[in-house]
Amino acid sequence: METIRVRIRQAPGRTVVALLVAAVGAGLLGPLPATADPTTSHPATAPTAADPATTPGIGETIRRMSLEEKVGQLFTTYVYGSAADTADARNRQLYGVDTPADVVRRYHLGGVIHFAWSDNLRNPRQIAELNNGLQDAALSSGAKVPLLVSTDQEQGIVTRFGAPATDFPGSMALGAARTAEAARTAAAITGRELRAVGINQNFAPIADVNVNPANPVIGVRSFGADPALVSDLVAAQVEGFESGRPWQAVSATAKHFPGHGDTNVDSHTSLPVIGHTREQWEELDAPPFRAAVAAEVDSIMTAHIVMPALDDSGEPATLSPRVLTGLLREELGFDGVVVTDSLAMAGVRQRHSDAEIPVLALKAGADVLLMPWNLPTAVQGVLDAVRRGDLTEQRIDQSLRRILKMKLQRAITSHPYADVDALPQVIGIAEHREAAARIADETVTALRDDAGLLPLDRTPREVLVTGWGETTTRTLADAMRRRGSGATAMPTGATPTAAVIDRTVAAAGAHDLVVVLTNRMWDVANQPQQRRLVAALAATGKPVVAVAVRDPYDAGHAEEVGTWLTTYSYAPVSVEALARVLHGEVGPRGRLPVDIPDPARPGVSRYPFGHGLTW
Repeated sequence: METIRVRIRQAPGRTVVALLVAAVGAGLLGPLPATADPTTSHPATAPTAADPATTPGIGETIRRMSLEEKVGQLFTTYVYGSAADTADARNRQLYGVDTPADVVRRYHLGGVIHFAWSDNLRNPRQIAELNNGLQDAALSSGAKVPLLVSTDQEQGIVTRFGAPATDFPGSMALGAARTAEAARTAAAITGRELRAVGINQNFAPIADVNVNPANPVIGVRSFGADPALVSDLVAAQVEGFESGRPWQAVSATAKHFPGHGDTNVDSHTSLPVIGHTREQWEELDAPPFRAAVAAEVDSIMTAHIVMPALDDSGEPATLSPRVLTGLLREELGFDGVVVTDSLAMAGVRQRHSDAEIPVLALKAGADVLLMPWNLPTAVQGVLDAVRRGDLTEQRIDQSLRRILKMKLQRAITSHPYADVDALPQVIGIAEHREAAARIADETVTALRDDAGLLPLDRTPREVLVTGWGETTTRTLADAMRRRGSGATAMPTGATPTAAVIDRTVAAAGAHDLVVVLTNRMWDVANQPQQRRLVAALAATGKPVVAVAVRDPYDAGHAEEVGTWLTTYSYAPVSVEALARVLHGEVGPRGRLPVDIPDPARPGVSRYPFGHGLTW
């Protein structure tokens, strides 16, 4: 028997130390409980997770693993299919095996990541059963270590696990709400619902400070443009994701280090270069990551960006020892799990082969190698590097130790399976949906209402709901009809043609009020068409309410409209909150978490940080 110190987060910012007596057997801290079965509920007295990396159980597990099993544990990738043991031709094409479970067994994977496009996320029961089958594969072969199961549930515009899961407005909306408690609550609920279906690691929150309105990849995924605000909400979300009973929580992942907020280049398609000085980085980019480390975040994700002031080698941060080891490990003091952003992204694949990239990432200080372009090539590249002495097995063990420590701390080792029968008591329950609605009511921001159109009076009126988003316009029209308005949805898409604009203008003539929704109207690709639509509707003389349902920066591009709101999100919960604000059931309470620039006057804000009307 051995005595193990255990760290459990009990409340935001607080930890306690407990004692756990466990027997070390063939598995990690001993074999899994006999009740660890896909159909068995977790007992109320389930063991908690061990913490320190010096735990003898971790060392025992590492010693019994082959090199191939150790290397496999460092990789997380996607698998195709909705069931663990159902063949999908895409798995055969990519991995040389047929089923998701076969991929886990073949490569001794330490983790899988789920997406809708890989057919992993249909409904709660299917997701839970898929994850249970994948855990069966991991625990019955190879290293016999349960999987990290991850996804990007940032909420808002990046939501992988959809209805009936509880949806929240997203990060910039939470920045507009300005309360750490709202951010913490949203994360706690999201984390509990993810863990209920067997997802135990969330690649959130975003710790990037979005100071560039033209940022094509971060934008509303960020909490805002103020480092102090972003730091507060990042810390709150880390606490929310990781709080409570370990088997009901998920590992949070702050991303994208060292900071992806000031770029106009998408690292999915190219390699951004950020010209911040070291002093600017310390003032602007670093604080949210320092806050995440102070909040004891389990993992931090790298960015495929170059910041020459931090490393002038030209290597992206993901492959930079100066950034990952020098800054993140040594200066910020982070000894948790470093996860690369997807190694299939163009930002990391410009200078090196797919066999070299994972080796360089490990040399830089990364632990989890996410979604390599070619998994067999990447795995073989690491194995070859160890065998020729370019990487030591001790370096592999160092990353493996951190990963196993995280799995212990989140009770993944003692609770790898989802309780399928308990899903209706967790996923999208009334308590969670009510909390989401209350939070959404704090986020809608009114920027302008020159003519006093809002709130709408109680007289039923014919409203044309038009602009971006077939689902979004319909959702808003339905919500307005429930409140007595004769609302009609007429979506135009992101790039309405002249004929579509003409039809919409004609329809506006038959209505008393127009609500036009915009989405990334500031983007060069979308601005001309959406801009013409908004201008044409304003020219009809009909009252027009414009709503930016994603980036608030849209409001800087249509001065002729006298009423502007922004929701930062087109999630249904945000659209319903918008309807409540329009009809005066609640007042707009959000305040801008960014500056909205005036396109005609560089350096001048049309709507400044902190701006927001109410009634």
